[in-house]
Amino acid sequence: MQIKRELVEKHQVGIYLGSVVLAVLVVSLVPGTTALGYGINPALAVMLFVTFLQVPLADLGRAFGRGRFLAALLTTNFVAIPLLIAVVVQLLPPDPLVRLGVLLVLLTPCIDYVVTFSHLGRADARLLLAATPTLLVVQMLLLPVYLGLFLGNDAATLVQPGPFVHAFVWLIAAPLALAGAMQLWAARSHSGKRASAALGFLPVPATAVVLFIVVLAVLAQLGPATDAALGVIPFYILFAMIAPFIGWSVGRLFRLDPAAGRAVAFSAGTRNSLVVLPLALAVPGAIPVLPAIIVTQTLVELISELVYVRLIAKLGGTVRTAPQASK
Repeated sequence: MQIKRELVEKHQVGIYLGSVVLAVLVVSLVPGTTALGYGINPALAVMLFVTFLQVPLADLGRAFGRGRFLAALLTTNFVAIPLLIAVVVQLLPPDPLVRLGVLLVLLTPCIDYVVTFSHLGRADARLLLAATPTLLVVQMLLLPVYLGLFLGNDAATLVQPGPFVHAFVWLIAAPLALAGAMQLWAARSHSGKRASAALGFLPVPATAVVLFIVVLAVLAQLGPATDAALGVIPFYILFAMIAPFIGWSVGRLFRLDPAAGRAVAFSAGTRNSLVVLPLALAVPGAIPVLPAIIVTQTLVELISELVYVRLIAKLGGTVRTAPQASK
């Protein structure tokens, strides 16, 4: 099972892109596919549960033992990257819905497949894995603050508390709590450990299913979202080019060893698109514009990860043994 899981994770980019191509073919050949849009939220709930199950929630306190690395990671994602976005958002079209979609996805650092890609890119994936619970908590606390800063009065109009809180509770908090309960069961029971290991195979297939359903639902009614989706691609490419080097530079500033610096670079360039999708869908009139903008970033990012794995791996030369460097 472990070998199969590693094989699936190694080829996850191809699996995700394949699910997108399949969705395009289905929309082209099968009429009436918009009905599958009702499956987005259930599929997201399952995907987030199995994703959160891989996040070491019990290690939330342990991440603070790596103070220098955690400081560099938080500084990168919640100070340096928002400063970059503050510049990018000024160049975006004035449509508040377009700006909201870009902000939702670029302000939130990834907590799932970034660990796999950072491992492939010779980064210290274990450090990044231990810090993922902290990243999740901090981004959910700061996201409303940043949306208010960047959108001003439009934030109150677009992000209505009721639907936003409902989506957060049922599609993020509930799967997170269930994952925590499952991890606790796995720590105390052999059967729980087996069940958790079996579910550990599902994040990539579940993400592929979500991409398939979302792309299918969006493409079936893409019309008004086409220009918006195409219009944000240059900004996503610009972000993908600049963000990892911001992360690497912050890592150098905090005197991290090369492997830890690469982990910060991967985190800077990889965003939490599908985790924030439920929050985007809670916005009135979100479909098809917001999902289209978010999925577009996902596709740009998946291609970027293939480049990151080759280029970021070369940053800093060979990995040195420096156990105190990232503390």
